[in-house]
Amino acid sequence: MKLLRLLANLGYGSRKQAMLLCRQGRVTDAAGDVLYADDVVDAAGVFVDGEPLDPPQGLVLMLHKPVGYTCSTKDPGRVIYDLLPPRFRLRNPVLSPVGRLDRETSGLLLMTDDGALLHRIISPKSALPKVYVATLDADLRGDEVERFASGTLLLESDDKPLLPAELEVHGPRQARLVLHEGRYHQVRRMFAAVGNHVVALHRERVGGLALDGLEEGHWRALTSDDIQALFASR
Repeated sequence: MKLLRLLANLGYGSRKQAMLLCRQGRVTDAAGDVLYADDVVDAAGVFVDGEPLDPPQGLVLMLHKPVGYTCSTKDPGRVIYDLLPPRFRLRNPVLSPVGRLDRETSGLLLMTDDGALLHRIISPKSALPKVYVATLDADLRGDEVERFASGTLLLESDDKPLLPAELEVHGPRQARLVLHEGRYHQVRRMFAAVGNHVVALHRERVGGLALDGLEEGHWRALTSDDIQALFASR
């Protein structure tokens, strides 16, 4: 692919802005030699301001989402893209969240521009476990472990019972919950169904991937080994 088109596709600016980067000598190869806009290049050998070019289509990253950010590009408030390099918002294809965490939920959020991988992750056939820690408004009653594991719990406005889910009690008002599906606001609705209210919710794991010390508001690109680990827990 020609360098100019590659830079524009990866969000480094419009074609005009990418052309300016090249004219300023800010785009080089690994040896530091200046590259030109019409050069045909391999993305792996391109550097901008001395930093490796972002991966082309197939980028997957993990974000530690804080409370107060929405998984949207249109929300008038704070959005997850504010936590990423500005060029990530401009990539073509777009970098999209894999599923969503609501504004008041923190934790592990995956993002990718690989549509096939996105659908593989969220597909019910993948049945990737998602692990949440919930802090509750009232003490647990004592029957929640059995209710959630029964496979018969029906949420309001749903006509199909939930799949069995594992609940591990950490305290009178805190629990760890493992889901094997991803319905709208599922954790909050599950506790509402047993007469409780979630006051804080954090997702700590998806499949075989955990935050592993990634600080809140930070992100990292995933490797091929990470993707293998993601699906290894099924």
